[in-house]
Amino acid sequence: MNRWQQRCDYLVSLAQNSLRGHKIFDLCRSHLVEISQISRGTIYNHFPNESDLIVAVAAAEFKEFWLQAQSITLYPDNPLYQYLYHYCWRLHEVTCRKRFVISRVMPNAELLSQASADYQAAFTQAYECYQQWNQQLIRQMGEVKGFDRCALVRDFIRGTMINVSEEVVDAHDVQLYYQYCYALTQLLGQSDKRVPNRDCISHWLQLMAPTPVHVDQRMRFALEHLMTV
Repeated sequence: MNRWQQRCDYLVSLAQNSLRGHKIFDLCRSHLVEISQISRGTIYNHFPNESDLIVAVAAAEFKEFWLQAQSITLYPDNPLYQYLYHYCWRLHEVTCRKRFVISRVMPNAELLSQASADYQAAFTQAYECYQQWNQQLIRQMGEVKGFDRCALVRDFIRGTMINVSEEVVDAHDVQLYYQYCYALTQLLGQSDKRVPNRDCISHWLQLMAPTPVHVDQRMRFALEHLMTV
């Protein structure tokens, strides 16, 4: 990875961290100048327009979702539980770590068309990989005719993420995740399957606990590395 890409990744990580707790994507390139201590010219070279910044953040978000989904080693023979675990992780990211709900702004065809070609390609690849993972697991569960389960569940998840980001909720409330799993199971057409019980979900939440190295620390390490390249 060259220095240009390293700096771009650092700026995107900084943007992601700055958006935590926000209800709208109100971060601009000028804000990055203030908080990154990198010159305006350099940042504007990385992101020629505001759409580039939004699409770059969205690409990083969906890539991280996909990588997390790919990394799940629990329940290798139970695609439903793999699916539920992943989306409980995403819910936990929003409730516990105040992660910005990227589906508020992306995918958006008009916004994507305004971004530079490289950022368009990065987002399209990350989003398509993530959607393929979703579709694959739903097929493995056993598709149910009559509804587009992928679209149905995707809309429900988007609405849930937005709702919990706007409310004061207990990020460690097992009942919240249990009800979420129950609703997802029904929408997936898997009502005949057993929903993870509360003890199981409690264990999941323990596994999702933040690591000792926080995001701001990781970014500082990345910046220090950039300064020495």
